[in-house]
Amino acid sequence: MGHTAGQTPGRGPPSLPGQKKQTGCPTAPIFPDVTPTLLIVDDEKSTRDGLRTALEDKFDVYAAPDAAGAWQLLGKEPVDVLLTDLRMAGEDGLALIRKAKALPKPPVCILMTAYGSEDLAVEAMKQGADDYISKGRLQIDELELRIQRALRRTRLETENEQLHQRLDQRFGLGTFIGETPVIREVFERIQQIGPSTATVLITGESGTGKELVAKAIHQLSRRARGPLVTVNCAALPATLLEAELFGHEKGAFTGANERRIGRVEQAQGGTLFLDEIGEIDATTQVKLLRLIGERTYERLGSGRTQSADVRFLSATNKDLKALVRSGAFREDLYFRIAVVPIHLPPLRERVADIPLLAQAFLKEFARENEKAVAGFGTEAMDLMLRYRWPGNVRELRASIEHAVVLCRGDQVQARDLPASVREPLGEPGPSASVTPVARAPGRLSLREAEKQLIIHALRECDGNRTEAARKLGVSRRTLHRKLHEFELHDL
Repeated sequence: MGHTAGQTPGRGPPSLPGQKKQTGCPTAPIFPDVTPTLLIVDDEKSTRDGLRTALEDKFDVYAAPDAAGAWQLLGKEPVDVLLTDLRMAGEDGLALIRKAKALPKPPVCILMTAYGSEDLAVEAMKQGADDYISKGRLQIDELELRIQRALRRTRLETENEQLHQRLDQRFGLGTFIGETPVIREVFERIQQIGPSTATVLITGESGTGKELVAKAIHQLSRRARGPLVTVNCAALPATLLEAELFGHEKGAFTGANERRIGRVEQAQGGTLFLDEIGEIDATTQVKLLRLIGERTYERLGSGRTQSADVRFLSATNKDLKALVRSGAFREDLYFRIAVVPIHLPPLRERVADIPLLAQAFLKEFARENEKAVAGFGTEAMDLMLRYRWPGNVRELRASIEHAVVLCRGDQVQARDLPASVREPLGEPGPSASVTPVARAPGRLSLREAEKQLIIHALRECDGNRTEAARKLGVSRRTLHRKLHEFELHDL
């Protein structure tokens, strides 16, 4: 059906003057369930009517005689494609395209003109046009094909953007949970480092979230649209790690029956994450030094040098400086990979974040297991706050999943936690001394757990707020705000 700005006209001539529409369309509709809307803008009525009649079997067509009428319609109706003439009374087609592209949901914009030139085509693209077509050579089938291609490209770009938004939500900073100063400092460092090109070394105990940090840095970088390729250096023997990294030619060694692309080549245009880099042997360290320093490498069995367009991130749970001193790790390689270091604190150094993390994991696993579990009993939270968590956040997450699966009510109780948490071996560490929660009967909400943490910390420190804030891992200002929030002025 055709429409004109302000009214619905009758049917126009069957085709453009001097043009005959060929039968059959070489493309299938891009949106099988929704007819795309097309706005034709041309000050020649015969051209408008001819285009409308030729295209209305594939599109829901609107028409306007000038930019002003088109802009009025764009403000009221969602338009998928804007097909506009260049030279018109008032604003020209390029000005209209600029305005249309500034809309929250801009249409595909195609410029038509009888005054075709290469310079004009370049300028049209600079102004935001998705395509350019000369009226003198206009064929309806070609126009339909170019509109469909532009729509397909726009749809793919939209889907790609939505995918990356979902990835940002999953792997970006929104995944990190914590309010203690040590973890907030990590968040700020990631935000600073992400957009840079720097080589980063992520250190920390197992289970602190080093791979998650690598994913966040990649997502915040200018390489976010490229691949993130991970190599677990500890999972491969030295004889295979080199081939895995650099790839190999057929016959390079026994068992190399075909040519294989290495992880470096797979990461072209993106990021290469070397996890557990402290495990690599001396020979591979030499080749890695060249790779990171010169951005070049060779496949095994090949003498041809290749360029590596990748960003390097590394991680380890070992003390690389100690390995350098012992001669097990090259000092020059250490300085190459540790241009910007990030250290992840163990969970025992951010005890005040345990209730936040536990609640987030509880919500996740309650939803996955379709269970109405909403919180933690007092004793269960007490045990989690006392425990040292040698496996860090990874262990906490697994323990909450275990508890949710075994929970028989709407609150996780002490009996639901793993035995390792209920009956920990050894004495609690120094930071556990501030975390016990009063064993009062009933349920303990996240808010109440936080309140009890503050009360016990202040009692442990004889009311010294500066010392209590330090033990809790928060600033004195945050502690003061929490005291006011919980009406604990007398403590």
